[in-house]
This record gives sequence, C-alpha cells and structure tokens, in this order.
Amino acid sequence: MLAGTSLFGAASLLAGLAPSFTLLVLARLLQGAGEAIALPAAMATIVLMFPEGPRRSRALSVWAAVAGCGLVLGFALSGVITAHLGWRWIFLISVPFILAVFVAALLLIEADRPVARGSAPLDLPGTLLLTACPLLFTYGVVKAGEPGTSHWVSLTALAGAVLAGAGFVRVEARSPHPLVPLGFFANRARVAANVTTMLLSGALSTSFLLFTFYLQDALGIGPLGAGLTMLPLAVALVVASVLVPQLLGRWGARVCVLAGLGFTTGAMATIALVAALDAGAPWLIPAMVLIAAGMGFGLVGLQYIAVSGATDEDAGIASGVQRAADQFGGAGGVTVYVGIGFAPALHPADPFLTATTLAADGLII
Repeated sequence: MLAGTSLFGAASLLAGLAPSFTLLVLARLLQGAGEAIALPAAMATIVLMFPEGPRRSRALSVWAAVAGCGLVLGFALSGVITAHLGWRWIFLISVPFILAVFVAALLLIEADRPVARGSAPLDLPGTLLLTACPLLFTYGVVKAGEPGTSHWVSLTALAGAVLAGAGFVRVEARSPHPLVPLGFFANRARVAANVTTMLLSGALSTSFLLFTFYLQDALGIGPLGAGLTMLPLAVALVVASVLVPQLLGRWGARVCVLAGLGFTTGAMATIALVAALDAGAPWLIPAMVLIAAGMGFGLVGLQYIAVSGATDEDAGIASGVQRAADQFGGAGGVTVYVGIGFAPALHPADPFLTATTLAADGLII
C-alpha cells in the first residue's frame, strides 16, 4: 500500500509538471499503476482488520463512501481548480494529501509480513494477456465510433480482446504460480458479485459523464457551475453511507445489492427523461440522489459478498479481483459511451455502428 501510494504521488507530481502531452500520458499511466498497487492492499487491510459481520459492513461502507465522495468531489472541485488555478493543479493538489496518507499509514497500520515464504516467479504471460484484453477492447470500441475507420480494425481488435481473455484463462489453468488461481472462482457468489460490480460500475461511471455533458453542453453551464451543481450527489452519498451499514445487517447483502441496482436503473432513466425534455439542472437532483443510493447500497453489498470468506492467504486476491472488476467496469462503461455513444450522430445509416450501439446500450443497462 505504501509503495502504491508513493508511486501515485510521484506520478501526480509528474503530471502536474509535465512539459509535454507524451509525458502527461506517461504520468497518467503511472498513476494507474500506483492505484492498482495501493487500493487492493488497502482493501485487503480492511478485510483482515475487521471480521465478517457488522464491523466489516460498516468499514466497507465507510470505504465506499470515501471513494465515492472522492470521485464526486473530483468532478466538482476540478471545475473550481481549473477556473482559478489552472489544469495542472488538478494533479498537484493531491500531492500533500498523499503525503498525509503515507504518514498516517506508517503511524496507524501495523506492519505485516507476507503469508507465503519465499518468492514465486511473476506470472508474466498471464499479466500480459490480462492487460491486453481491456486494452484491445477499448481500442476496438473507440475505433468503431471513429469516422473513416475500417470496420475490420475494430472487429480485429475486439476479436483480439476475446482471444486474450480466453488465453488468460488457459494460461492460469496451467501456470504453477497463477496470477489469479482459477479455484478462486469456484465460489459462485464471488463470481456473481464481481460480474455485477463490473456492470454497475459501468453504469455509474457513465452517469457522471452524462451529468457533465448535459450540464456543460446542453445547458451551457461552465466548469465551475457544473462542479457545484454536483455537490448534492456528494451529500446524498454521505447520507447513504450512514444508512447502509444498518440496513446491510438488517436486510442482508443480497437485498442491498438488488436495491442498489434498482436505484441505479431509476437514475439512468431519470437522466434520459431530463435530457429528452431539455429540463433545467435542478431536475437532475433526483437522479443524483438515486445514483448516490445506487453506489451506497449496490457497491457496498457487492464488496461484502466479493470478500466474504476471505482468509489471510487469499484476502489480497479477493480484494484485487474486486477492485479490478470495479475499474474494468468503470473504464468499459466510459469507453462504450464515448466510443460508440456518439456514433449514430456521426453516421446514422451505418448498420455496423447501429448494431454495435444497440449491443453497447444493452451492456450499460
């Protein structure tokens, strides 16, 4: 966790000071690597510190609330920062907070030792295949909505993503030291929780884009006003984080997940209705409240199921898979929306894009 936090902080500093676009992209890549190292370790720490039951559900609720508020406040404050300090401070402002987290982790979290003795070799083939799968998917979807791009480019990339995913499963089945042991997925509840996390995260991340595009492009509100308009979402998310731990113990994780999915569905429908009627910004507040409820109920319940039964040996794997599902879902939702969502407006008569758009809409729903 300390290594990932350090890498993320250094990359944030590099992004804020980047003299070129290429270096900025590299810094963003390093930020992603730092997050990928730190977050599963942090979540595994929560799993090991709090046993299953009310304490863990409360801890995961706080985790989800903090993560959700960070996401929402990032959207809200980025407009303020960009308007008054410039875009570089979007990255630089996180550096002192990262230093504070680093010091707090040293003081408050006991040092632990690896469970397994010795060092197992890195599963390099599995790592490369697991990385190639979402990259090829993203490239194929984005190219599908790009004017003048041959359909064969998109189809080849998407086929490559499927082959990379299948190859990953095959490699993991034969590897003596797999990146993710396939036996981990013998638990059907975990599999269902992680798959649902991907779909729910895709819808949630897309909703933030919808809010931003509608407020700025359709209503003509500037970055500062659009950011402030989204503050009710952060407030509603904090309220949801207070209620969810109590309801999780009373209703159970499954009911909370179903409630979260229902709230998210209602939010997406509300956004579509507001956009269809060209309604003003206040009409988006119900959608923001529903999104907060969807995140609070859905993601907390899914996280609880995804790490249920985790031991010292597989707590890191359970946390890593859950975080990967969340990130893949969020990135996939944004990719589908940005890559294909605008395609019908660019070439409305294209049957390939029409079919792909319908499939993408079904994925997000």
